[in-house]
Amino acid sequence: MGVARSLQITRDVIDRSIEMLLGVWREACRHGAIGDSVASIAPIIERALPVDLLLVLRLDPAASRLETVAVAGRLAFAVAPGRRELVPGELQRLEAWCRTSTIAHETTGEPGWPLAALLPPEQAGDALVGPLRDGDRPLGALLLLARPPRTFDAAHEDLVRALLEPFAVALQNDTRHHETLRLREAVEADNRALLTRLAREDISDSVVGAETGLREVMAQVEKVAPTDTPVLILGETGSGKEVIARAIHERSRRSQGPVVRVNCGAIPSELVDSELFGHERGSFTGAIAARKGWFERADGGTLFLDEIGELPLAAQVRLLRILQDGTFERVGAQRAQTCDVRLVAATHRDLKELSAHGAFRQDLWYRISVFPIRLPALRERPGDIAPLARHFARRAGLRLGGVELEPDPEDLELLAAYRWPGNVRELAAVIERAAILGGGRRLELRAALGDVPAADAAADEPAPAGSVALIDAPGLRRLDEAMVAHIEAALAACGGRIEGKQGAAAKLGINPHTLRARMRKLGIDWKRFRG
Repeated sequence: MGVARSLQITRDVIDRSIEMLLGVWREACRHGAIGDSVASIAPIIERALPVDLLLVLRLDPAASRLETVAVAGRLAFAVAPGRRELVPGELQRLEAWCRTSTIAHETTGEPGWPLAALLPPEQAGDALVGPLRDGDRPLGALLLLARPPRTFDAAHEDLVRALLEPFAVALQNDTRHHETLRLREAVEADNRALLTRLAREDISDSVVGAETGLREVMAQVEKVAPTDTPVLILGETGSGKEVIARAIHERSRRSQGPVVRVNCGAIPSELVDSELFGHERGSFTGAIAARKGWFERADGGTLFLDEIGELPLAAQVRLLRILQDGTFERVGAQRAQTCDVRLVAATHRDLKELSAHGAFRQDLWYRISVFPIRLPALRERPGDIAPLARHFARRAGLRLGGVELEPDPEDLELLAAYRWPGNVRELAAVIERAAILGGGRRLELRAALGDVPAADAAADEPAPAGSVALIDAPGLRRLDEAMVAHIEAALAACGGRIEGKQGAAAKLGINPHTLRARMRKLGIDWKRFRG
């Protein structure tokens, strides 16, 4: 009877082990993301093993990095997914151990263990650690932790050894899953970029002026592009910050990944978290489905945060966290996620001054300003005006009339005399308007810029005889002085804005380009009136 009972117990143990392994294999093959696989596998393992914490770690030999990609178990709340750099020697020890297929059974917290890099900090207990590999290629490790008084025995080691293969398959599936997502995001980003160029033809990705006015900028781009260092591009609105961001991406090791542009100033403050980090279904009213945020969409590529100075302070805190450890949480999610994104930020504001006044976090400013690039305004590089004008003219002519247009020397003189407060974007708009006014066959640049009115020209002529007494009469000023005072009053009332319904041109009842021409002639600087 004793032998029969012992055989029955052994058979039950074997049946349970087989059932557990079948369940683990089924869940490992069902899911793409390792987090989903481990969440489904953990309850199955906990019925057969005294597990309080389960970790899956990915080894990245190229980056000398160890990343915790999945966490489960009763103590999962105490360990967050994240990554850490391996010091010299640790990588070699881990790779050598992975090739041995040896299960390590150790008590955590004891000093001197050669695989200590695998253990979560401040988590003591009995640990079983097994290597995950694809043939001879190390993939990572599976770690099971039991807190006292629970411990593992030899039978548990055999079970863990049987679990290594399905977990290795799950880790490979996760790599393929993320690679597929990266490729899809890259294709979608390329499609968006192509559609944008076809629909708007705004500013070209080619860097016109790379050998002239932007020579120093492009030298900095060449230095920083191969790294993963965050870049902060400083420059006025319309000066071409997005073009420089794309140049950095195209010269980086991430050039095959997506490049995603986000205008921080265009996101409502209540939707910033959802837009940047995504949300889960039902996390708020209207969230009818889970949605990826911009960080997930840019995984493996570059995220360009335009006008980063417009981000609310609360969002700046979460942005700082993802820059520090690469982890974030979707709105409404209980589990942290990781992403591999290179950040390029841009702003026209003085972030250092904003941080001094508490409007921008100083720690975030230090984090994103590791490598600042100042982009000069168009008026600071007048030698680039002619090449840019030719570039935009050729493109506008082909699109509107099927022939390339070329500005003549008089046109270039007009363009060179203008201050270009809107920078390259304004130049592109003026050339486009000139091509439209010319029917796609020629450029009407004088009309596009705004002719100097006859009244302005007459003001420069000598006063006719008999008018001196009127000008010198008490209480009267010269016409130019009166116009300066009137225009400056309108600019002050509009905060320096010229165009639009609330602009000074609308209040004065004249064309914005006519107003700009008159301001140039009178020497009025609209920037003095900006709020």
